[in-house]
Amino acid sequence: MAEEHQPYDVFQAIADPTRRKLLELLANDEMSISTISKHFPMSRTAVTKHLHVLESAGLVRSQKVGREKLYHLETKPLQKLQSWLEFFGPFWESKLSELKRVVENEQRED
Repeated sequence: MAEEHQPYDVFQAIADPTRRKLLELLANDEMSISTISKHFPMSRTAVTKHLHVLESAGLVRSQKVGREKLYHLETKPLQKLQSWLEFFGPFWESKLSELKRVVENEQRED
């Protein structure tokens, strides 16, 4: 029985450091797989697999131009990530404020 392909979500896609680097590269310009592959110490096939995950999550779009496939960044799915991070913003602010208070108290005691 053939396994059904399930699309990746944004969080799965950005979990890998290679895919995060791919997003950074594509933030500036659209690129062909040949150009992208030059930035990584892995095979072109491996890079293509990473791009497939990003494309499945909607973070990257590809377009066939002549014999090449050009990839470019899609930022809209990153809004989901931004919203999720903003939810935890107050938590981090309170923790950083508490850390600052502790450090300042320790410095006064010295």
